[in-house]
Amino acid sequence: MSTTTQTRHPRHGAVAVLAIVIVLLGVVFTAGGAWLASLGGSWYYVLAGIGLLISGVQLWRGRYSGAIWFALVFIGTLLWTWWESGSNYWRWVPRLGLIVAIGFVLSLLLPTLDRPVSRKVSRGIAGVLALVFVAAFTLAFVPHGVTAAEGAFPEPVTSTGLAPTADAPLQPADRPVDDDWAAYGRNNAATRFSPLQQITPDNVATLEQAWLFRTGDLPDKRWGAETTPLKVGDSLYLCTARNQLVALNAADGTERWRYDPKVKDTSIPYTAACRGVSYYEVPATAQDTALNDVAADLAVPSGVPVLTQVPRGACAARIIEGTLDGRLIAVDAATGKPCTGFGNNGQVDITVGMGDSPAGYVSITSPPAIVQGVIVTGHQVLDGQRRDAPSGVIQAYDAVTGKLRWAWDMVRPERNGAPPPGETYTRGTPNMWTTATGDDELGLVYLPMGNSAGDYWSGSRTENENTYATSLVAIDVNTGKPAWHFQAVRKDVWDYDMGSQATLIDYPTAAGKVPALLLPTKQGDMYILDRRTGKLLTPAEERKVPSGGVEPEQRSPTQLFSLYHTLRKPDLTERDMWGMTPIDQLVCRIQFRKASYEGFYTPPTADRHSIEYPGYNGGSDWGSVAVDPRRGVIVANYNDMPNYNRLVPREKADQLGWLPREDVTADKGGAEGAGDPQVGTPYAIDVNAGWRLPFTKLLCKQPPYGGIRAVDLRTGKTLWDRPFGSARGNGPFGIRSGLPIEIGTPNNGGSVVTASGLIFIAAATDDLLRAIDLKTGKELWHAKLPAGGQANPMIYAFGGRQYVVIMAGGHHFMETPAGDYVIAYALPKG
Repeated sequence: MSTTTQTRHPRHGAVAVLAIVIVLLGVVFTAGGAWLASLGGSWYYVLAGIGLLISGVQLWRGRYSGAIWFALVFIGTLLWTWWESGSNYWRWVPRLGLIVAIGFVLSLLLPTLDRPVSRKVSRGIAGVLALVFVAAFTLAFVPHGVTAAEGAFPEPVTSTGLAPTADAPLQPADRPVDDDWAAYGRNNAATRFSPLQQITPDNVATLEQAWLFRTGDLPDKRWGAETTPLKVGDSLYLCTARNQLVALNAADGTERWRYDPKVKDTSIPYTAACRGVSYYEVPATAQDTALNDVAADLAVPSGVPVLTQVPRGACAARIIEGTLDGRLIAVDAATGKPCTGFGNNGQVDITVGMGDSPAGYVSITSPPAIVQGVIVTGHQVLDGQRRDAPSGVIQAYDAVTGKLRWAWDMVRPERNGAPPPGETYTRGTPNMWTTATGDDELGLVYLPMGNSAGDYWSGSRTENENTYATSLVAIDVNTGKPAWHFQAVRKDVWDYDMGSQATLIDYPTAAGKVPALLLPTKQGDMYILDRRTGKLLTPAEERKVPSGGVEPEQRSPTQLFSLYHTLRKPDLTERDMWGMTPIDQLVCRIQFRKASYEGFYTPPTADRHSIEYPGYNGGSDWGSVAVDPRRGVIVANYNDMPNYNRLVPREKADQLGWLPREDVTADKGGAEGAGDPQVGTPYAIDVNAGWRLPFTKLLCKQPPYGGIRAVDLRTGKTLWDRPFGSARGNGPFGIRSGLPIEIGTPNNGGSVVTASGLIFIAAATDDLLRAIDLKTGKELWHAKLPAGGQANPMIYAFGGRQYVVIMAGGHHFMETPAGDYVIAYALPKG
């Protein structure tokens, strides 16, 4: 009788650990993959999960077959990745990165299995996988998703055709001298174009910091300002986080004067920041009238010369600011002292007539427009709190006296001024929180209007609210009545309010140049309108859009789509879901399949999440676009992120304690709409802006998340397009990676373009100010900022030297570092 003894192969400790890892990954893949498949998603994960489970069990037993099973999963993953992704680099990262890393470790352990592979073969396989990993990581530093410039770039012409021809006295902002930056968008046309050419693509790499000014005003637990300073003559003018007005010496950035309007921290919402001020020069005739008005107000005795009471020339040039607690402030541009003849000792309270306005609910965040001596201002109303929020009324004041000229309450069009005693402006109406554009020649002001209070519920809106919400409205500054309006979204329940300032242009048509305006939108669509009539000059069409949601009877069956140009990308698919690992991607795929999504304009739902793409920060936002009128080129930076939204029934929202905010200054550490109560509607709203995973903080959509593009103004053709922003300020778990990988980041703030062919822009989350070649889109220079650069830069010249200036104050939504820095860059002296 014979016996056979089988020798058991000893299990290597490292193999055991790796086997556990593979089994756990297999469990996640199998369970999550089965869930995804049941939702109609990809079968890859469940099949790969089964293969990983078998591989892990066999490796635990020390069996070579475990390596074979892993190799089969590896090959299957490779084939599946190629089928789903083609040559799209970012799609390969989560699909293969972790699998290659595990394969590298396993290949080194092959000699320890029951059918050992020689160490030479083992190391050879590991070496190949290591080279693959290194090559893939190296490729991350090459920008992907680039549309390179092709063909001839538009050449500049000598005349822009934008000079106003009105008989009224010109303001510096109507036609600034080359060295100045006299309005938020440099001029009243809002082109953000500088004719200066000292800094060029050839010498921009030598730019250095010329001066740095710290405002000294940064509230606790708050971000700084988002200011674009003005430069007129020898001074710069700007506002700080608490609306302090500051004048700087244009030569060296030293402080000349400061005026503090005493804005309390409790009146500053966490979502609000001062973006700039306005400059106005009082015509001589208007100044004489103002002096007489002041004399009457002071009850100057007859026979006493007015000039002994009010020195002629005081406030002849003035800075007008809107504050975050709802006031208009006017100070002397030379001294910073209040203009006593303006309103009540230099200020006007715009909340008069609004009724109950809790602290922080009404804020002026953008510089007012001044047209034909009339200051026109809107204001931000704190989002998402209640349907009967303070009114979005548009108000106009005399630029000299501060007296109310008119008020446009869209629901009460028969009124033209303040409401009668005991009444208020209509509550909850759409507001204009962003920057208007003034047209002195036509006497019109173009208002980019937001949505009614309660952004995500439309059933209680009035007819006039539905008419003017999410529209560009042209108002006659002399009558306060709408001349025309253009609506981009019907019955908006996506918070697609008009965020961008319109730009005045002369648009070439078959009949000659037409006075027009360029209107960018959050949806990404761009429109060109005749600014006299609001008529479209570029093609657009009505398209059928998804219906349904919680109020299907309210949804428009069609929406308008621009055929001229759009920054919007194709609708999302499951393949667009992303993460650093296949586990992240699997979670995002499941979320995608669980959500309601039928493409662009999918209505919000309550029974499950809905996907909004582009998100409410998508397309073009308050930074707007820059236009080179000499070359006829639009420069647009944009966001490319979805929102993951959910309507929460009122009863549940009450149980969760979602009540209107009392502490408006409290930093929620993220986006607007994340748990907003919308009291007065049947639903609260919970917005996952950017659609981030709760643990890793990674975005569910694959990169890029933002881009920058040059567009031919005449044809709407893309000249070039590139991802914009690096991963330096982003990473898993909110940790800043510091890696200069151009993933294209979320961005807020706009650009400036120069006659020499340069674009200057910060805006991204990597805290860099960049110089970009206008012709190619390639970065030529950058400077590291000490805080987030979520502001529009400006350019000026003084003493023969050209400067680029940026406010580095940070941003609540972008979660960039807060600061109080104003920084100027210039070429080295000499």
